[in-house]
Parts: sequence; C-alpha cells; structure tokens
Amino acid sequence: MTMINSNFDRPTAEQINAAKTFAASIMADAAGRRGALDGRIQPLASHMQLCGPAFTVEVRPGDNLMIHAALVLARPGDVLVIDGQADTRCALMGELMCKHAVAAGLAGLVVDGAIRDRSDLREGNFPVFACASNPNGPTKNLAGRIGHPVSAGGVTVNAGDLVCADQDGVLIVPRQDIDIVLEGARKKIQVEHKRREDIANGNLVYDWLEQALKNVGAIADGDSLASLMARFEEKS
Repeated sequence: MTMINSNFDRPTAEQINAAKTFAASIMADAAGRRGALDGRIQPLASHMQLCGPAFTVEVRPGDNLMIHAALVLARPGDVLVIDGQADTRCALMGELMCKHAVAAGLAGLVVDGAIRDRSDLREGNFPVFACASNPNGPTKNLAGRIGHPVSAGGVTVNAGDLVCADQDGVLIVPRQDIDIVLEGARKKIQVEHKRREDIANGNLVYDWLEQALKNVGAIADGDSLASLMARFEEKS
C-alpha cells in the first residue's frame, strides 16, 4: 500500500458553501449526533471556524515529516486533519508552518495532538483546532501516511470527508452523507425557528414531551403532563 494516496474525491463547492451556512451543532444533529470529535479538540480562539474537505495525515508521535509533505500536496480549501495519536509531548505544528498553510490557501487545521506558538496563532485568521500546546518541537524522520483513513478525536476520518468546525468543536460528515445531512440541517433550522416562536409566545409545553416521559416510565400511563403540572402548582 502506498503511503501517499491521491485517489479520493472531495465535496463539491456547492456542498461546502451550503454547509458553511450552518453551525456545527445543527449539522451534528442532522448527522444523527455522530461524527463529532472528542471535545478536547478545541479552537485556539473564539473567532475561528472552518468548513472544507478533509486532507488526512497520519504521523508517528512527535514527528511531523508527513505534515510538511501535506502542506505541499494539499489543494486550496482543504482542511488538514492530522492524526497525532493524541500525543501532546511535543508540538506538531507552529506559527511558521501555519503561515505556509495560509500561503497554500488551506482552509484550516485540525490536529489530534499539540501545537505551539499559541499566542501568535490565536491572533491570526488561520483556523487551528488542537487538543494541547507544547513548546517542544518535533522530529522529521519518520514515515506516516497521507490520504488514508485516520482516527482523530475518536472518529474515523476519510480523505474527502467534510469537516465543519466552530466554537462548539469539530464535526466530520462522511462524503457520501453530505447531501442527506444538509437536508436534515435545513429541516432542523425550521424546527428550531418554530420552537423560538413558541417560546416567545409562551407555549412552553412540547407536543412530544409527555409521550417521551411515558416511554421511560417517568409518567404513568394513566397520568398526564397537564395533571402533573397542576399538582406542582398546588404545592407552590
């Protein structure tokens, strides 16, 4: 098996532009609440968000040789998704390599590992999502893989999957599911709009709530949410 795989498709520009209009939380709900990376992988600054195709990189702990190759091989708009095997004993990238990524037109960086030069990167516009920082630099001696499936934040990421990230964290949408998730996101927005209207109008009891409580045994079958609310009112 070749270490560097270029044989993968990316989401269309239309799919990426559509995904950019939704928060990661909306996309995650539409994706069935799966695909979100572990919450330890966070943006360096509150203004950072990204959306684009995953350009996957697997490295050996503490070595960034394959990331240097990825900076040359990735296309403009790609998001580097780096499987650093959650090793935080040294940084895999810093301010200088991120400058290279900006010059190459990349859309951002997601690394299950550490970075450095945090203060400089926080002030910049290049989105960086990482799980730690460490002043130690890496070696450049060990082979890894590019364009193959990786594991980041407990989620399998394939090259060409859609990466959506904002202040809530990072979501991976498998490329074959993008259209389905986008349609679900549009419906989710409509549902939330209706809920906001209900709240503004004082309609605070949801149609689904009583049955859901009965399903888990919180309300007896012969009882009702309305009667339960009345009993609480009597006690007030």
